[in-house]
Parts: sequence; C-alpha cells; structure tokens
Amino acid sequence: MRLTVFSASALLIVSLLERVSGLQTIFGQYGETVEVPCNKGDAKAEDIFITKWKYTKADSSTGDLLVKSGAHNATASSDVDYFGRVSLTKDLSLRIAQAKLSDQKIFTCMVVIGSDIFEYPVQVKIEKAPSAPMITNQATKMEMGKLTTLGECSTKDANPAANITWFKNNIPLVADEKVIKITTTVQTEKTTGLSSTSSKLEYAAVKEDLNAKFACAVQHKSLASDLVSAPVIFVINYPTEKVSLQVVSADPIKEGDNVTLKCKADGNPPPSSYSFHIKGKKVKVENSDTYTLTSVTRASTGEYKCSLVDNDTIANSANITVMYLDVNLTRGRIVKHLDESFEATLMVNAVGVPQVSWSKNNAKLNAPPKFDKLKYSDSGVYECVVSMAGIIRKASFELIVQGAPVINKLTKQRSNDGNFKVLSCEAEGSPKPTVQWSINGTNATETPYVEGRITHRITIIPTVNLTVNCTVYNDLGQASKSLDVSTLYEEVTMDKREDSTDQTRVAVGVIIGVILAAVAIGLIYWIYMKRTRQGTWKTGEKEDGTLEESKKLEENQSQKAEV
Repeated sequence: MRLTVFSASALLIVSLLERVSGLQTIFGQYGETVEVPCNKGDAKAEDIFITKWKYTKADSSTGDLLVKSGAHNATASSDVDYFGRVSLTKDLSLRIAQAKLSDQKIFTCMVVIGSDIFEYPVQVKIEKAPSAPMITNQATKMEMGKLTTLGECSTKDANPAANITWFKNNIPLVADEKVIKITTTVQTEKTTGLSSTSSKLEYAAVKEDLNAKFACAVQHKSLASDLVSAPVIFVINYPTEKVSLQVVSADPIKEGDNVTLKCKADGNPPPSSYSFHIKGKKVKVENSDTYTLTSVTRASTGEYKCSLVDNDTIANSANITVMYLDVNLTRGRIVKHLDESFEATLMVNAVGVPQVSWSKNNAKLNAPPKFDKLKYSDSGVYECVVSMAGIIRKASFELIVQGAPVINKLTKQRSNDGNFKVLSCEAEGSPKPTVQWSINGTNATETPYVEGRITHRITIIPTVNLTVNCTVYNDLGQASKSLDVSTLYEEVTMDKREDSTDQTRVAVGVIIGVILAAVAIGLIYWIYMKRTRQGTWKTGEKEDGTLEESKKLEENQSQKAEV
C-alpha cells in the first residue's frame, strides 16, 4: 500500500516535470522501423529493476506493450495493433517495425530503480514523402483572354499533406481570381490515413503566353528539394492582326534566280491560304504560305504584296530589285598600224555603279588602254573584268600593231680568240620580219620575237675586205643596211697602229699639260707680287704719286728682292 502511494506521487511529479520541460518528440518514416528512447540515458540498464512500455490511447487511457524485469526477457502484451511489431533494444529503447500513421501517439517508458519509479513520455510522429506530381485533365487549347482550366496537378500518399505551387516559365503563379485562379483540395485515404493533394489551375491567356511552359511543384517537410512536374505547353488561339512578307533568296538577286515570297501571319493557328499580289495580279495560294518567282529578269523589279484571302486590308509588301550587268566591248582581233592612235571603248549597262579592271597578257593595268602613238610593244591580249553585287562579266580583244620593218642596229664583233667575227642585225617590225644576209655565214641564231623586235646573228671568217648587207622584210615592206668588214689580219694591224697613235697622243697631252701648269704658276706669282706692292702703301696717302716717288718705290722693292 505504501509502495502504491509512493508510485502515484512519483508519477505525478514526473508528469509535472515533463509538462514544464516540454514533451520530447521524434519523427519516423512511414513503413520503416522507429526507435523510441527510454529515460533519455539518465539511468543505466543494469540499475533498472523493472521496465515497462505503454502508450496513450485516443480516449486518454493507456495500453501496455512490453514489460521487462531485471535480467529476464521482455514480455509483450497481446495488443492487436502492435503484436509482432514491438521489441526492446539493449538500452531499453522501444523499437516499432513497419511504422503506420496510427503509431502517432505518446509512448511512455516507466522504470523502477530501487524504490523509485520514473516515467519518460515521448511523442512519436510519422512522416510520408509525397509522390511525384503529375498534370492531368490538360486543356487542348486556350482562348485568349478567357479563363480556362489548364489542368490539375496532383500528388499522393503524403503525411502531412503536401503543398502544390504552379509555375509559368519558372515564375510562381499567384491567384488573383481574375486572370489566375487556383483551387486546392486534400483527401485522406481511409485505410492508410495518407493524404493526396490536388490543385486545379484556371488561366486567362494572352498572346505572349504562346510557347510558355507551365509546371507544378510539390513542397513537403520531408523533402530536401521540391518535386517538379514535366513542363506543359498549351495551344493558344487568337486571330491574325497583321502579316509580314519575306523575300527568300540569295542576296543580291540576279537575273535568272528563283525568288520565293513567304507570307507570315501573327494569328494562331495561322491561315492555311494567302493572296499574293504579283505585278497587279492577285494570285490565291492554298495550303501554302509561299509563292515562287522563277528565272527573274530586270523587268521583275518592283513591289510585291501578300494579304489574307478574306481581308485585303491585312497585308504587307516588299520591294525586289533584280541586279543586271551588260558589257559591250569590241572583241576579237584588232589590227592597227605603228604610230596610229587607239582607245578601247567599253559600254556598261547596270543597275548600280560597277567596278572595272583591265589587264594585258594577264598583267594588271592601272588605266584602260589608250594610246596616242602605238608601238609594237602595245600588242597583246587585253581583258576587262566588270563586277557589281556578285555579278562578273569579262570581255577581251587582241590588239595587233603592224608596220614595215626597220633595222635599228647593224654591228660586227671579233671573237675573243680573234678567229672569227659575229655580225648582228637588230630589226623591228610586224608581222615578224624575215632577215636575209648578202653573204653566207655559220652558226646562224635568232632571238625570240618579242614586242616586234628580233636580232639575227651569223659567224664569218673574212679573207678579204668586203661590204655586208642585212635585209629585213615582211608583207608591209623591207629595209636594208650595209656594213664594211675587213679581214682579220688587217684588223689586227690597224689595232696596233691605233695603239701607237694612242701612245703618241698621250705623250703630247702630257707635254701640253706641263706647259699649261707652268703658265698658271707664273700668272699666280705675278698676281701675288702686285698685291704685295699695294699692301706697302700707307693708309690716307694719295693713290697717284709723282714719277720720282714711283721710281724710288720700285728701287726699294728691287733691293728687297735682291736681298
């Protein structure tokens, strides 16, 4: 009796202490094992005489779970809800397997230590993470400005109930009951007690919502981060307000190109047919938004337009400019005579300002071909390249300068060993002149015919003095020149005479040089003596003295000179 009174007093004291200090709460996961601690570690297991676990029912009554006395094994009660699901750990904690929502209650550990009785109540709460969200009952299309149910976002089997948030392009939507309306419902499954949350979104779309991505996210205290649904794009219907016309073609547009006109409308869905206005003619195109102009010409330049089939006022236009480039130049062979004037005439017809470049025999020219007096070197193939906006035109002609041949130079030269002579005849003319000598020679050679010039050489060994003629001719005329050629022996003798004459000339030149040098020295001495006399006169005296004074002055100068 005394123990009972003591136990009741102790229980009251412990209960009051727990209320003051606050009830310990632990969280367990649904379907997993939950471990409820006993006595907070204040007492050692070997010091405890009796351990008893019990729980508080909904009507505030208690139910027994386990009792353990000393070193004996724990004895489980016959409670239906916990039969086979509860056990004790070494530190006397209560282990509950396959946790259910019905396990959310206060479990109390009562221990007897000596003559004292202690109770440690613990609040157990069970959590269950929600399922991934899904959007169902999606709208097939939305009318612009009209509140329409886009879909329902739902998540299942959570405890406590999960929250749902709607997003548009990753931005949270906030209900205003006009443009955005969100209705949330929570249902609890009777068997498990788990909650399912559903959120319905009603939305009034605008044109800018085209291709917008809608999604919903689930928040729950058991989750480290939100669960987000797959994004959904809804179809938004709105009428066409304007159209645009695009010109689809390579830039620039040239004659012969194909040009496609593409009409685009801002409505959704876009029209299936359009009207194209082609040079004053209206053409209806069904089930397409394009019209192709094939092989355009310069006459195709102008304004083009497209419009709605049932409303010509909703239209748009675009201008097309077809680039063209015409080049007119005298082509082929152009034959001119030497010293004539010539100027190439190029005619260009283009929509813009072209660039023109000239070349002669593939070498670039700084200016168009223009000559006041033609030379043979002006002959060649001339080409002009005219370009504009990607269009390139080329034209060429061959200029041929002709004239009767002339001999520019007729020369002779003895070989280094003195055994023969080389005669050279340099001629100029067009067509190419033929060279003919008045004597026969050996080793005849001819330089390449370049710019109307040619040089012909022959080798001879003259045994007598002779006169050699060189004759050049072509279809326009001929020319001749002669050259006196002496024998090799006579030429050697003349060279020696020339050398002797040269030596005599050198000697005479040296003698004349010496005489001139002596005269120059005498002249310099005379000038020096004259200036010396004038320097002895005193400043301020008359320049003109008497005859006697002059003689005395000369005698004094003579005496000084003798000394």
